[in-house]
Amino acid sequence: MSILGRLTIMPRLPNSLARLSELAHNLYWTWDADARALFRGIDHALYERVGHNPLAVLREVPQARLDALASDPSYLRQLDIVTQRFDEHLRRAGWFAAEMAGSDTEPSCYAYFCAEYGWHEAAALYSGGLGILAGDHTKAASELGVPLVAVGLWYPEGYFHQRVAADGRQEAVYYRSSPVDQPFERVLDADGQPLAVEVRVFGRDIQVVAWRALVGRVVVYLLDVDVPDNHPEDRALLSRLYGGDQRTRIAQEIILGIGGVRLLRLLGVAPSSWHMNEGHSAFLVLERLREFVAAGMPVDAARELVTSNTLFTAHTPVPAGNDAFGFDLVSQAFAGDWNALGMNQQEFLDLGRADHGWGPVFSMPALAIRFTSFRNGVAALHGDTTRRMWSELWPEVPLEEVPIGHVTNGVHAATWVAAEVRDLVGEVLPDDWRTRIDDVAMWAPVADLEPDALWRVRQSIKRSSVRFLRGRVARQLRRQEASATVMADASHLFNPATLTIGFARRFATYKRATLIFRDLDRLARILNHPERPVQLVFAGKAHPADQPGQELVRQIHTLSDDPRFHGKLIFMEDYDMAVGRALTRGVDVWLNNPRRPLEASGTSGQKAAMNGVLNLSILDGWWPEGFDGYNGWAIGGKQTFADEARADEADADALYDLLEREVVPLYYDRDDGGVPTGWMRRAARAIATVTPRFNAQRMVKDYVRSYYAPASLRGRQFAANNAALATELATWRKRMREQWPNVHFQAKAAAAVLHTVGERLEVEALLHPRGVALDDIVVELVYAAEEPTSGEDLQRGLRYALMEIVGEDPDGAVRYRVDFTPDISGRIVYGVRAYPTHPGLAHPLEAGMLRWA
Repeated sequence: MSILGRLTIMPRLPNSLARLSELAHNLYWTWDADARALFRGIDHALYERVGHNPLAVLREVPQARLDALASDPSYLRQLDIVTQRFDEHLRRAGWFAAEMAGSDTEPSCYAYFCAEYGWHEAAALYSGGLGILAGDHTKAASELGVPLVAVGLWYPEGYFHQRVAADGRQEAVYYRSSPVDQPFERVLDADGQPLAVEVRVFGRDIQVVAWRALVGRVVVYLLDVDVPDNHPEDRALLSRLYGGDQRTRIAQEIILGIGGVRLLRLLGVAPSSWHMNEGHSAFLVLERLREFVAAGMPVDAARELVTSNTLFTAHTPVPAGNDAFGFDLVSQAFAGDWNALGMNQQEFLDLGRADHGWGPVFSMPALAIRFTSFRNGVAALHGDTTRRMWSELWPEVPLEEVPIGHVTNGVHAATWVAAEVRDLVGEVLPDDWRTRIDDVAMWAPVADLEPDALWRVRQSIKRSSVRFLRGRVARQLRRQEASATVMADASHLFNPATLTIGFARRFATYKRATLIFRDLDRLARILNHPERPVQLVFAGKAHPADQPGQELVRQIHTLSDDPRFHGKLIFMEDYDMAVGRALTRGVDVWLNNPRRPLEASGTSGQKAAMNGVLNLSILDGWWPEGFDGYNGWAIGGKQTFADEARADEADADALYDLLEREVVPLYYDRDDGGVPTGWMRRAARAIATVTPRFNAQRMVKDYVRSYYAPASLRGRQFAANNAALATELATWRKRMREQWPNVHFQAKAAAAVLHTVGERLEVEALLHPRGVALDDIVVELVYAAEEPTSGEDLQRGLRYALMEIVGEDPDGAVRYRVDFTPDISGRIVYGVRAYPTHPGLAHPLEAGMLRWA
């Protein structure tokens, strides 16, 4: 038999079901459980087979099934409920309109650039936390009515699928998909042709087209280079997320940053602020700089304009994890494009110059930081870590004053919280609680949920998750050609009655996935206790190039075959959002034990806590802000060890001790009805304390208030009157760079070193301004408590006393004096400093020209 060809005959939606297509093409369904139920209800088996993709369901379902549903009153009634809620979501003004009511500013549009987005497992454009955070960010922005437009990349092969061989080796598998199989639409021009921009990479022009994704009312543009007009090598540049060599990576980032700006311009989108979520998109500042220079603006003033309304969020807490390229590679990639920026090659390369610990490189975060007025980490502790990492860009500035803030990450509750938990808390919260989810006081009643009611909900969720996980393990074992006995055993894995600890995240070595296995005999006693058994479930991917991370996967898989742990330990392959939902809802304890302070945020623990799962975590990332002593457990304290082996030893011992003395006994301490009341009270408190403070709506509001709106206003101020303020500040900076090195500064210490509380002290300083206007100079005394153990004197806990001019010497020296009374006692250290200031600076010390006497 000879097959001539193949084709697909798509079913036709009956008129009564027409809006199913609209729903399938908007990612709103990713956080509306009833919307997903509509597509699952069409054909449950098909829904599972196509990876929960509503669009694929509509394309493959038999016409007869659609015709039957078209006359099913129950189904049509549910469709009507969902579409009414969808319509209300699209037209509701939302928080943003109320927040900005009465504001005299012009309409805003906030551009958000990220290399990956995680909305759902069916649209797999994410590798882990960064992408899922970006997906949650766009969802929350839609709910709040924030005028956000986002830009990303379309990867036909996405991120790799993980297969774990029988011997524990991780194998990377890629599946190619088409954007037409996703809820995306091609961006077209007025003539109905694909809208395209051109980007030059490594001396070759590349055509870049785009796909439009709708996330509620937020539009995301995904750039695509797999078009016939491009060279075959260029068509493959975006094949894989984080794939390829350094040459591929820099090409991807040029396409994202430069291509993204050009696409928005062609679409007529005029962002009032620009947000670079991690350094992958930092080249966007170069394109914006080129635009202003091409319009005839001097490069220094153009740089001020770009910087004025741009912000950067850092995620990676270790230098090695930040994108950086060799100078030769950068020069080849841009091939003379620096001329269009009004600078020479060396000046261009210096824009990204930094030392990540292995010598000078072109650092994407350094480029981003130098072109932003606003910068932030993703948790309070991570903000501190980020200030320490990048303090070299502000020499002599104390760590506390390095101009990098923080917005603690949050997660999109509607996506991650189980419906059963939402229904339960809804019984004690006001009807409008979903729109007030960040109202901390409103959540107080949830802490007093009846333990037996919460226990029933938790057990129901756990049973559902166990069924899902058993199915995934069975699929994994079938692929490994497991025996019938092994398959039969797998059907009984994850006893719902057993205390279950979950660990799921990217398998970077600093996250210490194997810390709990440090003492196998001690762990075996915990897991196999005859009356209080415990089971462990692990999931996570190691990057295909990360051999140490892959070794951790192999070790855990191998240990699962150890007789001591058989049936008590399992490694789930191919960690994705579906597995993430099942685990963060269905386990009892969420384990997180990174090497402090290397965790940026760790949002999986937030998802778990919102579902009543108790965190057992190192005080790193978000947990120092979330832990209140009762809503989970802290492993160890706030000490940061210099010796990694010592840290691992101390943290492992603390982990075992908590499990043995507190965690396991509390779970099995039951009342007469079999309910662990003490555990449930902690679970209720976790829901009540974590949900309002660590949700994505609160996070996006923080960005709007602290960054987007101020950056938009700053951008307008700098652009006004033919960029007068930008030109003025650029001129001032140039003058300061030339004159400030000539400034001479000295001070005289207080007469005595021993004083009593309340006594006024006098300190004098002598400044030789050497041409710098005194109005441009701040002279102040800075003091703080002495830090004899950390060696970080005058870095934190700073207090200030402004010094005033008291006279001028014949040689032009200006005398300053301050009389101050310290508001702290004990041993203090102090210093006197001078720095140039200008009203146009976003931060007083932003210029980085600080002189200590």
